[in-house]
Amino acid sequence: MSDQSALMRFIHHEATAGLFLVLAAAAALVVSNIGFADTYHQFLELPMSIRIGSIGLDKHLIHWINDGLMAVFFFLVGLEIKREVLQGNLSSREQIVLPAMAALGGMAVPALIFAYFNWGTSSVGGWAIPAATDIAFALGALALVGSRVPTSLKVFLLTLATLDDLGAIVIIAIFYTSDLSLIGLGLAGVAFACLVVLNRVMVDRTAPYIFFGIAMWVFVLKSGVHATLAGVALAMTIPLLRRDGTSFIHALEEGLHPYVKFLILPLFAFTNAGIPLAGLSIDSLTSPLPLGIAAGLVLGKPIGILLAAIACVVLGLAKLPEQATWAHMIGVGCLAGIGFTMSLFIGTLAFDGPTQIDAVRVGVIAGSIISTLLGLTILWLGSRKSTP
Repeated sequence: MSDQSALMRFIHHEATAGLFLVLAAAAALVVSNIGFADTYHQFLELPMSIRIGSIGLDKHLIHWINDGLMAVFFFLVGLEIKREVLQGNLSSREQIVLPAMAALGGMAVPALIFAYFNWGTSSVGGWAIPAATDIAFALGALALVGSRVPTSLKVFLLTLATLDDLGAIVIIAIFYTSDLSLIGLGLAGVAFACLVVLNRVMVDRTAPYIFFGIAMWVFVLKSGVHATLAGVALAMTIPLLRRDGTSFIHALEEGLHPYVKFLILPLFAFTNAGIPLAGLSIDSLTSPLPLGIAAGLVLGKPIGILLAAIACVVLGLAKLPEQATWAHMIGVGCLAGIGFTMSLFIGTLAFDGPTQIDAVRVGVIAGSIISTLLGLTILWLGSRKSTP
């Protein structure tokens, strides 16, 4: 019984999801560099089809993961955002001002730094890559510091990262959408309208939402808008409560969390983090694309978050989180520079050439590792252990 309790504590620990992501990324680096590179890429390019008669979808495995499974991840993000807005950390002005301004600063400055390094090149379109924060990694890293930081800091980072994800969703919708099909958009709109009707009549069973959600995903995919946005749109139509007053959204979150943390995100990391290291050199590490990403994550995130926080406090718009210091804010700003999953995902939307994709991976992984080490070091040295 004690072994089972220990296992459950490990599974639910905040650092566990980050650990699985690290292991998946490390596995990708290993298999793509020790003689299994061809097998690894054949695995990514494995053709998979779903057909009903003459109508169907034909994609490689990596696209099913990036367009399909990641839609489930964005569905979960959408559920969390909706719940936080209605009854959580985003439900009041006092709670939202500081992390909202910090999120804006933490997205704008990295984008500007990236643009500085890549201005005038074909890579400038990847400006949003270092603007993202990986919630699982960032919270997992913060959990490693334990009681040396106040609980309010975790709430601040969670809220900031959630708003960061919301910003990433908006950026994807506006800037990383290909040629639009009006027919596909129209059919997606019909499916969304059906979901809204389900919400308005308080349907509290999951099957109807799944049916119309899948239909909307297919139509969005065919429309040219990135299919993962269908996951967010579906989440917005899920009722907060069931008819009997019990939570509907929270129950869905609890059911999805294990699959997202231990299957979808690690699988995404494994299929997108494989970098061939054979030709890696100082020049390849310091070329504009990876350097802009790494600098945006390592420098841009903490600078943007800190400047926004200082402005809020000086102007009297908000106060620092309870018991938090400026050293805490710098450390959390560094942890917000762990872009990993979200940055890699935006990188796959911004570029499709293998050379650029590899450069994105180098910049994201290097920047995320440095941000993790910096953030943990600053929080460890700058914090006094709080009393239980």
